[in-house]
Amino acid sequence: MELIYSKHWKIQKQFRPDITDEAIVYAITNSDELRDKYWIDALNVITRVPPSGRILKVVYKRISKDKIKIITAMWLD
Repeated sequence: MELIYSKHWKIQKQFRPDITDEAIVYAITNSDELRDKYWIDALNVITRVPPSGRILKVVYKRISKDKIKIITAMWLD
């Protein structure tokens, strides 16, 4: 799975170094996709990431089968 970063995520990643690409891929592959409330073409996933047990929310767009554009990601707890 190839991750493409948006301009927003490139800036926010500096302030959230504990959110790794592995955690984002885990969240996308192991949870159900939800439609975003405001953007029709964006998807959300919310999942608990082991071993820390923290809840991660990822907002992304699916470009193709193996390409995903990350808009933002954040810890909810």
